[in-house]
Amino acid sequence: MTTIAKQNQQDPIRPVPILLSFLIAGFVGLFSETALNMALGSLMAEFGVVSSTVQWLTTGYLLTLGILIPISAFLIQTFTTRQLFMTSLFFSILGTIVAGLAPAFGVLLAGRVIQAIGTGILIPLMFNTVLLIFPINKRGTIMGLMGLVMMAAPATGPALAGLLIEKLSWHWIFWVTLPLLALALVAGLAYMQNVSERTMPKIDILSIILSTIGFGGIVYGFSIAGENGWGDMVVILSIGIGVLVLALFAIRQLKLETPMLDLRTLKYPMLTLGLLSVFATFMVILSTMILLPLYLQMGIGLAALAAGLMLLPGGIVNGIMSPITGRLFDKFGPKWLITPGYVVMVVMLWKLSHVTTTTSTVTIILLHTFLFIGVSLVMMPSQTNGLNQLPRKLYPDGTALLNTLQQVSGAVGTAVAITIMSAGEKAYMATLSDPSTQLAKSEALTAGVRTAFNFGLTLAIIGLVISFFIKSSRTE
Repeated sequence: MTTIAKQNQQDPIRPVPILLSFLIAGFVGLFSETALNMALGSLMAEFGVVSSTVQWLTTGYLLTLGILIPISAFLIQTFTTRQLFMTSLFFSILGTIVAGLAPAFGVLLAGRVIQAIGTGILIPLMFNTVLLIFPINKRGTIMGLMGLVMMAAPATGPALAGLLIEKLSWHWIFWVTLPLLALALVAGLAYMQNVSERTMPKIDILSIILSTIGFGGIVYGFSIAGENGWGDMVVILSIGIGVLVLALFAIRQLKLETPMLDLRTLKYPMLTLGLLSVFATFMVILSTMILLPLYLQMGIGLAALAAGLMLLPGGIVNGIMSPITGRLFDKFGPKWLITPGYVVMVVMLWKLSHVTTTTSTVTIILLHTFLFIGVSLVMMPSQTNGLNQLPRKLYPDGTALLNTLQQVSGAVGTAVAITIMSAGEKAYMATLSDPSTQLAKSEALTAGVRTAFNFGLTLAIIGLVISFFIKSSRTE
């Protein structure tokens, strides 16, 4: 009998309190990831830094996640659930306090990195724990509930951040999350249980180094590509070295008897298809989240708070749809959700690729809302169906791969979207006789946004093709 089985007999697992503890902490982590984007202009003015410098508040956060999440499988197998949960909250609370008190840009950046360490530990741990404490026939519903809370964070982030900046200051973006982190800490102390089995894998220092350089190089390269340009030597070297080292990392993992990240999970076809589906969809999400605010503020001329409020309905509807999608997944499986979801995404992205400076705000709200309804039909079923095919011992590796690819796809999607938008903007400017007017600048940016949405449309079409091969893996 395994250690975990003995523990379960002596101390019955209480799934609901454990889940609630994770959801509170997860909400704060994802809120922190997106909310600060609305304050970048204020921070540039206050600290006297340029856009390429202030962008490190986002790049540094993503880079830390890209480095930490790949080793989460090793951490989950080495430490207890309770130890990791408390450690993640320690870093989240410490990072929030440091960032909230930051007197200089360097201190604020340090606070963001510390926050990202907490999130990087928490998110894979949460996915792995849910797989362990809930039976396979209820996972869709639970993943849907997670989606409701997790999507509420990036949905409310821009709007709440815009309100806080307008009425108070950017510091309050951090202070409003502290009570929630304290609540998560209290809930964790009271209810968090050790549900995973500690196999104590041997530490392979070389694997950690290769993973850090490989994933970190790729995330960093793509994160700065939008600012520096694809021809920049740092971008080329970062991505090139990252890909090469990542190949060496993969070869090493396949040769090790106990790998740090077991890539043999990829032999399960539904997981592989799920990873590809999530990769494509997450690139659509992140590219949309950067394109629409730019279009709304610089193309149509809305204020930051108004732009944030316009994006709020889509996020709220996506959150509401998540538990509904979860219940439908448990009843019907993934096939009748993922394919229709991609069809909706294709139509909405095609419509978004035709926006102009005179497109009504109601139209944008509707397109964004229906786009995220499509996203809700794709994301949770793709993830859950893929993870369901894995044996229990590979849950940590599957969740690590899934969350790592999300961070990589986020960096890739954002960088490619900004690059395509900039190229489209320059091409439009070249056709104008007087590109110096404000109207010309707005129309040029809008033309760039239209071009960039064609990138999202292509990704959605690829995802639609992938969906035809996805089958239900609801077998124990």
